[in-house]
Amino acid sequence: MKFGVFLPISGRAAGPETLTQAARQAESLGFDSVWCADRIVIPWEIKTPYPYAEGSSFIVPPDRPFFEPLTCLAYLAGRTDKIMLGISVLVLPYRQPLYWAKIATTIDHLSKGRLILGVGVGWMKEEFDALGANFPERGKVSDEQLDLLKVLWSAERADFSGAHYQFENIAFAPKPLQQPRISIWVGGEGTRAQRRAGEYGDAWFPYFVRMTPKELKRRFDNVRRAAEKAGRDPQSVRLNCCLPIELSQKPLDWEEDRLRGSANQIADALHGYEEIGVEHLALQFMVPRWPERVEQIERFAREVMPHIL
Repeated sequence: MKFGVFLPISGRAAGPETLTQAARQAESLGFDSVWCADRIVIPWEIKTPYPYAEGSSFIVPPDRPFFEPLTCLAYLAGRTDKIMLGISVLVLPYRQPLYWAKIATTIDHLSKGRLILGVGVGWMKEEFDALGANFPERGKVSDEQLDLLKVLWSAERADFSGAHYQFENIAFAPKPLQQPRISIWVGGEGTRAQRRAGEYGDAWFPYFVRMTPKELKRRFDNVRRAAEKAGRDPQSVRLNCCLPIELSQKPLDWEEDRLRGSANQIADALHGYEEIGVEHLALQFMVPRWPERVEQIERFAREVMPHIL
């Protein structure tokens, strides 16, 4: 199993020195990837329930910095040597696809093939409204962007005609350095996301899932059935996920659907994910202050990873 760690691109600690330190620390500790979350604006009032936190309230206050993730990954491409650079997840319908695809391809080249492209449809209506993006149609827009990407990254003379995007006889260069393409990990937990992962993804990449490994496996079976229905090899779609983690000094009351407890408890839980076929875990250490988060990341590398790798 491979491990990634989320970077501090939001909050008071966010900045070039901290980002560089965090990415290089992860690389030196043996993590396989670092990850940036995606947010463009944070409205002062958010009525849309946040699906990834208890209480359904978004966890980053609007008056805190939140850096643009693709820019951060481009910066880190030149500050690291071998660690994979991931976004979890790029909200597709926020952005014009020709523009973000050019940025992603550029990062792929600058990093010498180290970009992982996590993609999703978004959840916050207020942010869509501020950006002038179509919230009700976000799933269809995202699917069309993924169809468009197939053409853009392969054809010498690219043509596309869809409900939302049209172009003809355009050149798009360079093509991705990774072949046959930049790896696409499709985020989202529901049935539509499972179908999208099966049709388009190199991996299903659910985010902050509160479900047991058994339930995660059941949903992943849906992904592979969707892949087979789409005429793809179902074995070509991998199971990866993002999980929050709380690493304590002492054992805690165990909850099967949470990654929370002592180093031994966390290691035991990770074996459960390993058994159902999870290949890559992106971990977000749920400690508010950066210095304490650094300490937990170091402890995880020292006390947990040797029992899994």
